[in-house]
Amino acid sequence: MNSLTPSLVALFAVAALGVGSCAYTTSTAALPPHLKTVAIPVFENGTNEYTLEQDLTDVIVQRFVSDNHLRVVDERSADCVLRGRITLYRNSVFGISPQSLAQEYRVTIAVSVVFKDQVKNRELWSDANLVKYSNYYVQDVPGQTAHTELDGRKLALVKIADEILTRSVQGW
Repeated sequence: MNSLTPSLVALFAVAALGVGSCAYTTSTAALPPHLKTVAIPVFENGTNEYTLEQDLTDVIVQRFVSDNHLRVVDERSADCVLRGRITLYRNSVFGISPQSLAQEYRVTIAVSVVFKDQVKNRELWSDANLVKYSNYYVQDVPGQTAHTELDGRKLALVKIADEILTRSVQGW
């Protein structure tokens, strides 16, 4: 007999998820105890996008402040420093409508980042090509409202800031 009751199927599904899933937790391992403060100088801008460096730096600082693992301070008094350079900014067509009009775009931003322990004078992590992107529609489509390039840019910046924060405070 090949018929299984719905409750038995659900039990197998839950068991399979438990066996096949990673051990994920929302708790973070502690940062090294000597790291209490971070400096985040304005990122360098290797693109032609006006104010992109300030926009990214502001979003990163906001993420670190709201996270509260490391207090953001000036570079001279910081235990660690986060430096970066924006290496790529691209806004390109990603989807075409049935009428052959551009309807979806993708903002792609790449940065080079170094997170350094200034107390022990060592690099904690770096990524020469951290890339994040955000798609947006320029006209309303089912399930999505129209957005602008600036909206796509903001979302891509948030994704970069989240990745940098995660690697900095949870990489332990």
